[in-house]
Amino acid sequence: MPIKDKDKIKKEIISILPQQPGVYRFLDKDGKIINVGKAKNLKKRVSSYFVSESRLNAKTRVLVEKIADVKFTVVENEQDAFLLENNLIKENQPRYNILLKDSKTYPWICIKKEPFPRVFITRTLTRDGSLYFGPYSSAMYAKDLVDMFHSMFRLRTCSLKLNVEDIANGKFKECLNFHINKCDAPCIGKITEEAYAENIEAVKNILKGNASQMIRLFRERMTEAASKMEFELAQVYKERMQTLSSHYNKSLIVQPDLTNLDVFSIVFTDSIGKTTAKGSAFGNYFRVTNGCITRVLNLELKTQGDFSIEEDSPEGRKAVLTQFMLSVYNILSDAGEKPNPEILVPFLPAEGILSQDHNIHVPLRGDKLSLLELSTKNAKEFMLQALKQEALKNPEEKKSIGVEMLKRDLHLKEYPVHIECFDNSNIQGTNPVASCVVFRDGKPSKKDYRKFNIKTVVGANDFASMYEVVYRRYSRMLQENKDDLPQLVVVDGGRGQLDFAYQALKDLNLEETLPIIGIAKRLEELIKPGDPNPLFLDKNSPSLKLIMQLRDEAHRFGITFHRSLRTKKQAVSALTEIKGIGPATQQKLLQHFKSVERIKKATEAELAAAIGKAAAKKVFLHFSS
Repeated sequence: MPIKDKDKIKKEIISILPQQPGVYRFLDKDGKIINVGKAKNLKKRVSSYFVSESRLNAKTRVLVEKIADVKFTVVENEQDAFLLENNLIKENQPRYNILLKDSKTYPWICIKKEPFPRVFITRTLTRDGSLYFGPYSSAMYAKDLVDMFHSMFRLRTCSLKLNVEDIANGKFKECLNFHINKCDAPCIGKITEEAYAENIEAVKNILKGNASQMIRLFRERMTEAASKMEFELAQVYKERMQTLSSHYNKSLIVQPDLTNLDVFSIVFTDSIGKTTAKGSAFGNYFRVTNGCITRVLNLELKTQGDFSIEEDSPEGRKAVLTQFMLSVYNILSDAGEKPNPEILVPFLPAEGILSQDHNIHVPLRGDKLSLLELSTKNAKEFMLQALKQEALKNPEEKKSIGVEMLKRDLHLKEYPVHIECFDNSNIQGTNPVASCVVFRDGKPSKKDYRKFNIKTVVGANDFASMYEVVYRRYSRMLQENKDDLPQLVVVDGGRGQLDFAYQALKDLNLEETLPIIGIAKRLEELIKPGDPNPLFLDKNSPSLKLIMQLRDEAHRFGITFHRSLRTKKQAVSALTEIKGIGPATQQKLLQHFKSVERIKKATEAELAAAIGKAAAKKVFLHFSS
């Protein structure tokens, strides 16, 4: 029977726990495993959950409230504890454990165990003696590799069950690939099993990271064939060397003295904000072989239920990194690969994750630090892509991501929940106006939009006009509602408009309170006051897209206002030419007919109904003539 009373758990179970390495399992009232953990000392580790609530964080309190029973397994050492814990997590998918997000399987490159082996991409590992290389985060990269192998070595792609006897008896017939020079047709004996095996060995070497060695080998064979006047064979080796060199040069070449390394980095969603994708972390893994990055793998880790991965908790960070490393090595072990002797990490994982033969450390300088920084950059890009995809499914999430990333990209002190954007509009100095649009939580707040007629500036002077509207806007807000000031001000324009807007803030003593930026249309660069270097954000970043949406909305709103003023002015000027019709009558006509065109088309009786017979006759005769 489950023990519901926590004191009973402490008395009847914890008291008998051994002080040895092992794995513990917390069960809920239904007997379902909700958390799995490992420990050097089972008694001390499990006891740490059953202490005063004030000593537990919110996450652990939620877990402890649901514990109804505790089970454990003793093992020989910490390494065994890691392995058992990982297996139990994968098998039971506990609600309160960090899990590898298995929303998709990753592609592998398979060299099939068969006569005249095929090389192809698969997402399923079969225990049939075939060789698997991977996994690859990018299916496109894996496809490019396989295409390169088929181009270089003309490998077969058919699924025929070939054997020497059937080939000798002429059981098979060549396919189109042979005729278009894409296959050496082992099915009809055009290439020997030994020669084909030599090509497969070259594929293995390339996939193992020995591409530079193969380039040297092809160059030597090309020179040898040329010296023997075998120019067709020399051309084959030359093409192989060029194809491999072309692909190899696209890969990241690290310093040759780095030899063989594994590199892990991890980033947390909390690093861009508090409202998006709680409970997720994103990891990047590099495998470096002979100074070249030969394997790149990105994985997302998450927690289920109400649990969250806490970046600010050292133990939480360590647990996530440990789980990420174990997940990667479990995936690699499926293909028979082992960890490299040297492993680079951003901070140390839990002790005992690997044997003492492996050197796990944090690089502090030089090429190894640069490699770790590159891995971290890849992890961040992977995180951003995942968040963008999530945002496509949920438009509201997209808005909050833009606000949070804007805070990070512009180094703001607060989240820019309230943003205002200004734009000027005039045609050759006529009817100069300005607009102010307001976004709250990344969405337009149209009730807060404001229009401005320029009062103090004569002619087309965008700089002075910008000063006027910014000064008028915030001097009035200071008088009416000082608490509703925005967290970010955006100016549509370049350095000139920004400088005048910033001067208006300075004259109101708001330059320290209101962050302000300008956005220039040419390259969508962001400009800050006093900073000579513009800021260029990724064109696809949610933060830049939010600013561009603000700018475009301010421009649309300003143009609409300008057009309405211009139309109204033209209408008034057309009516002022009518003798005997004053401003009051003009206003009545416009209110009734809405436009000058309708007034022109109206009958005398329709005009009389609006402004009386005498005035109607004057208007009708004016437009009739």
